Amino acid sequence: MTDMTTTPEDEQEPQVSTRKATRRGGGDPATRGRTTIADGVVEKIAALAARDVVGVHALGSGLARTFGAVRDRVPGGSKSVTRGVKAEVGEVQTALDLEIVVDYGVSIGDVAHAVRENVITAVERMAGLEVVEVNIAVSDVKLPEEEEEEPEPRIQ
Repeated sequence: MTDMTTTPEDEQEPQVSTRKATRRGGGDPATRGRTTIADGVVEKIAALAARDVVGVHALGSGLARTFGAVRDRVPGGSKSVTRGVKAEVGEVQTALDLEIVVDYGVSIGDVAHAVRENVITAVERMAGLEVVEVNIAVSDVKLPEEEEEEPEPRIQ
């Protein structure tokens, strides 16, 4: 007769994998790569949002606007939508500096508040970045009798 006693080593259960079978294309799509947003994208969003505010005449200093007007007239030159806006973009946060020209007669404090609010809302909604600060420098006031600065044409 054979002995039928078993030892604990003999009583092992069959090895069953507890790892879930992964399918191709399975899992959360948000975990499959990175999205990066260029500084210029945030600058463009902020510039358009700032221009939407009543009382903002233009973005950028007088000198930058003059050079921009010249560049806009040159064949092949492109309009600088982001003139007067500088952004520093991190992975989840951004900080912005804006230089604006306000219309004469408006409350600069109210315009700055409205610009800050509009820019923050637009950037956070569109880019999904937390806006940690929006610094606004008012570089000029547009007087009603002032004509738009247009450079003299080089060719007559």
